[in-house]
Amino acid sequence: MLTNERSEAAKNFMVGMADLMISQDQSFVLCTFPLGACLGIAIYDPVLKVGGVLHSMLPDSSIDPKRAAARPGMFLDTGLALLLEYAGNLKVKKENLLVYVAGGSQVMDETGCFNIGERNYAVLTGLLAHHGIKIHAEDVGGLTNRTMQLTVETGEVRLKFSGQAKMKILCKPSTIT
Repeated sequence: MLTNERSEAAKNFMVGMADLMISQDQSFVLCTFPLGACLGIAIYDPVLKVGGVLHSMLPDSSIDPKRAAARPGMFLDTGLALLLEYAGNLKVKKENLLVYVAGGSQVMDETGCFNIGERNYAVLTGLLAHHGIKIHAEDVGGLTNRTMQLTVETGEVRLKFSGQAKMKILCKPSTIT
């Protein structure tokens, strides 16, 4: 989903599993549902104040091209491509992008049998390298899920971990240059 509407009151916008959102609306806080093995990828352009979030479940769309066409956000390759396309539509330049990543844990896979979170992260880093984009901050892996919030007005990214009341700031607006 792409939006460039403006509104006065701050509002949370939930980015569902296998979905993405990008916005110039300074009142938006883009939030994910809990990220287990899934990855939450937040992008932010501090020059244009454009923010986007992708909540991707699986690394590679080649396992189900039909589903990838219907729900590109489900897969990292198609979801990231669409997120970057939407950013480009809003005049975002890759060299201005700040990228933040969370998730990729081993929730319900403590033995590491499937390693979906790890595989997701490996594919993401490869895709970003291909585009010449680096990760500015991340909190990945572990055995717990977390949610991610991106404040479009400031670029601040916060994480909330399952079972913890306090949120962790992954990046503060003052660290964005």
